[in-house]
Amino acid sequence: MPNDTKITGFILMGFSAAPELQTVCGLFFLLMYLAVIMSNLLIITLITLDLKLQTPMYFFLKNLSLLDVFLVSIPIPKFIINNLTHNNYISILGCAFQILLMTSFSAGEIFVLTAMSYDRYVAICSPLHYEAIMSSGNCVLMVGVSWATGILFGALYTAGTFSMHFCGSIVIPQFFCDVPSLLRISCSGSLMVIYISLGIGMCLCMSCFYCVMISYFYIISTVLKIPTTKGQSKAFATCIPHLTVFSVFIATACFVYLKPPSDIPSITDRLFSVLYTVLPPALNPVIYSLRNSDVKCSLRRLQQNLCPRDSYYLTVRRFCQCYSASQVTSKFFNF
Repeated sequence: MPNDTKITGFILMGFSAAPELQTVCGLFFLLMYLAVIMSNLLIITLITLDLKLQTPMYFFLKNLSLLDVFLVSIPIPKFIINNLTHNNYISILGCAFQILLMTSFSAGEIFVLTAMSYDRYVAICSPLHYEAIMSSGNCVLMVGVSWATGILFGALYTAGTFSMHFCGSIVIPQFFCDVPSLLRISCSGSLMVIYISLGIGMCLCMSCFYCVMISYFYIISTVLKIPTTKGQSKAFATCIPHLTVFSVFIATACFVYLKPPSDIPSITDRLFSVLYTVLPPALNPVIYSLRNSDVKCSLRRLQQNLCPRDSYYLTVRRFCQCYSASQVTSKFFNF
């Protein structure tokens, strides 16, 4: 007979039970988390301050970076604290908030990436109507719908998950709360609500995937009709970063959620979860900054505004003049 004792919290499984290795793991993830946050905040700052980046593509990129900041800030700080304090406990309310926010931001990121593919489709296939179609009002509307739909799906998914009763083991074989692990310790007879939520999520995800694929089908068809190789390369250069980011996000999500569940949790499952939560937010700024001349030029302008070269030379020159004057004065008095 199952144990129906009311569960008030869970134990998150880390990568090691040794306190020394937990401390090392916590410090490593702290450095990685700070690097991800700073790189994405840099992208957001550049796009916000630089008037030359006030275009629909960079508007979507700013929202994507903002979603990345929120997504990585849900599980990683808790994981860092758990490793440094050697306490892996999480309350059931904290677990619910993790699932709500991670699901919402993940769904929002998929919708924003889909909107970015439509932006590239309009820019390449209908360049004469680009400004009319991708107006500021339409861009705000698409981003608003992406955020709102993500939050609604996250709320539905979380409500379906925590409408179940939990019994038995309270150990979650992940470093954050995830629905497959909670389903293993559920003692509810009917899982209809969670299956409906999962079905809706799969339909939304597949719809976004098909929209992106259709957009790139027309994009590739149009680019191949460009007579010059230089023109083709320039058109593909604006699409490769987005397609790379979308592929990495979808691939890591599939590894985590579409992998057949195993009876014995392995460290490989947790490593794939780390890739899903950390890899896309870490790669997005790198892909868009290192391969994008506009972002690199914006970064140079920001550096010049913060540390003007003329003022640096003027400061050095004044220092040298003062030093020379002091040398002359000392020699005069010594004489």
